[in-house]
Amino acid sequence: MSDATAFAAAFADLHAEMTAWRHDIHAHPELGFQESRTAGLVAAGLERFGIEVHRGVGRTGVVGTLRAGSSRRSLGLRADMDALPIVEANRFAHASTHHGIMHACGHDGHTAMLLGAASHLARTRRFDGVVHFIFQPAEEGLGGARAMIDDGLFERFPCDAIFGMHNRPSLEVGRFAVRAGPMMAGGAFFDIHVIGKGAHGARPDTGVDAALVAAQIAVSLQSIVARNVPPVQAAVLSVTRIHAGEAYNVIPQTATLGGTVRAFSREIMSLMEAAIRRVASSTAEAFGASASLDFRELFAPTVNDPAEAEFAARICTELVGAENVDRQPALIMASEDFAYMLERVPGCYINIGNGGAEGACEVHNPAYDFNDAALPLGAAFFARLVETRLRA
Repeated sequence: MSDATAFAAAFADLHAEMTAWRHDIHAHPELGFQESRTAGLVAAGLERFGIEVHRGVGRTGVVGTLRAGSSRRSLGLRADMDALPIVEANRFAHASTHHGIMHACGHDGHTAMLLGAASHLARTRRFDGVVHFIFQPAEEGLGGARAMIDDGLFERFPCDAIFGMHNRPSLEVGRFAVRAGPMMAGGAFFDIHVIGKGAHGARPDTGVDAALVAAQIAVSLQSIVARNVPPVQAAVLSVTRIHAGEAYNVIPQTATLGGTVRAFSREIMSLMEAAIRRVASSTAEAFGASASLDFRELFAPTVNDPAEAEFAARICTELVGAENVDRQPALIMASEDFAYMLERVPGCYINIGNGGAEGACEVHNPAYDFNDAALPLGAAFFARLVETRLRA
């Protein structure tokens, strides 16, 4: 048995405990910035391990700090804690007890894996330096990463590098995916407000039809990716909602349309924002109406530092073998709040397999559940990373 294999096997002893933590968190899900019970469970666990605990970082976030030896080298390890506003369809014993809220993205598993790594590192202390265990609130579009950063996360808990991990249902348990550079898209929501002139439905010539203008804008927006974004870049612009009018015989004076934008660089995001503003305004003007844009960035692009991605891939390879590490996975058009931490500190965000069998349930689905078989490997990754990078 290789050293790395034996290392991973050591986490089998923590498997039952991590599973119990995970099931407890899954049964009691909490939405972003409401994770008081989850944060309490995390803080109590860290204190039980003998780790210094800091509560209320970024409102409901928790940071645990563990020191060993005399080095000032430091690493940050991050997990997310919040759930989603989804009615769970599962009927197993640890299903959500909070109707309309469930852990449909695996944050319960991410939290349990990081707690497992913290338990191991606190018990063995086979490293020389400082580890910050960062349990982040409100990843699902509410800005939890920025809240922690604004609360002085990296000033209070300096990190030379930072690492995070997310489960991937289409990837078999026992496999990892690591990509240098852009990995996940940045995301924004937008609303366009159209003002025309209301009129009777039988006399359209006396008004300016805001519904027609909104429809024309929606169609014209589809030219932005096709004719403005360089063909070698990937981007998405989707109009997902249109509303105008309340009556059959009234030409509406106002209309709104909204949607989402995704891109893998801030430059392309800015290009698309400017193009949406131009297309909306010009199209409305052509019909004698006006249009204004509200463009809201929710996530920055997730960009892995090449050196840190190589390091993370090496740790994965040591644990599961090169044949089980995909170093060129497909780009992911979904977004991740961890991106803001990566903009402040070099680091890497990886995927861990959650089960790739046919019919495996995707995240954000009411039938989703984190695969407990992945817990020991995820905890082993975090701990092995620390013991290698901060080798005594």
